[in-house]
Amino acid sequence: MTSAVIVDVVRTPSGRGKAGGGLSKVHPATLLAEVLRTLVDRNGLDPALVDDVIGGCVTQSGEQAFNISRTAVLAAGFPDTVPATTVDRQCGSSQQAAHFAAQGVIAGAYDIAIACGVESMSRAPMFSSAHGKDANRGPLSHRFPEGLIGQGIAAEIITQRWKLDRETLDAFAARSHRLAAETAAAGGFDNELVAAGTLTADETIRAGTTPEGLAGLRPAFAAAEFEARFPEIEWSITPGNSSPLTDGASAALIMSEEKADALGLRPRARFHSFAVTGDDPLLMLTAVIPATRKVLVKAGLTIDDIDAYEVNEAFAPVPLIWQHELDADPAKLNPCGGAIALGHPLGASGTRILATMLNHLEQTGGRYALQTMCEAGGLANATIIERL
Repeated sequence: MTSAVIVDVVRTPSGRGKAGGGLSKVHPATLLAEVLRTLVDRNGLDPALVDDVIGGCVTQSGEQAFNISRTAVLAAGFPDTVPATTVDRQCGSSQQAAHFAAQGVIAGAYDIAIACGVESMSRAPMFSSAHGKDANRGPLSHRFPEGLIGQGIAAEIITQRWKLDRETLDAFAARSHRLAAETAAAGGFDNELVAAGTLTADETIRAGTTPEGLAGLRPAFAAAEFEARFPEIEWSITPGNSSPLTDGASAALIMSEEKADALGLRPRARFHSFAVTGDDPLLMLTAVIPATRKVLVKAGLTIDDIDAYEVNEAFAPVPLIWQHELDADPAKLNPCGGAIALGHPLGASGTRILATMLNHLEQTGGRYALQTMCEAGGLANATIIERL
């Protein structure tokens, strides 16, 4: 069977996704074009050889509407013969793009594909697409008469169900910043970063973060309507133990091993196994657990065979409950920090995590790494890669 290999993967620095953030003045298509152009230039690849560009983006409105992946391909100067499409699997959009690209290579539909993603949360805010978060309330009212809930409330519910306290969440958040700051200081992100605008380093990392400092932040999601519906919640989710609004883009160059050999390019890793699954849409954030179990079965591996795990830190309780349920080694979990420190530019996070994970494998000599991502609606992707 044809192998799908990763030749390279790059990302912009993470910009704070608000007015005044380091990437807030950059059009999202320009952000994505920058990583696309860098990806082909630093590998000496003629972009005309790319069979397809598959991009992830969540808020496909405003500047991110009208198939932003195609806009970025043209803005990057690729020939107009290079096609592109934009997919939405919520926070896992670019991880799903990587699945589609790699699966296309394995199936023989592509020789070369680029998986990528972008989100400018400062210029295309969450829920700014038509009807926003209430878009599906009517069609689902017969099944969920009380309505679905937001991810922040879901994070509160899982915090209570798994009996996590505020101190544990804040300690994990401080760990994320500490590990990210240490990795940055050691040059661990240098190989994946592409300067964008005037930003050359992640501005979301706060090296001085402590649990004591985070303890002073107020809960972000407490509201009278939810306090009545969920009286058991103690309200522990804050801006400090959640991922920040973030601007950024990322991209991975994926091809068959045979094509890489023919072009004289060195594959850095191969895609080993894929999984995607759904779970309770009310809890929403728990599908990372069955998705991981599913991908491990497909891979014929155990959690102990994996050298590094990346579980997206949308909220601190997500990787914590994942680690508990999988009985995973906490030292292998998000070893370079996660989205709490490195940001979560929704549509770009999947290939952003892939970049960080692959570089960590190479720096530590590990063989296998696994990434998984909770996604709105109770979904999750899981991916295992093998370093070559």
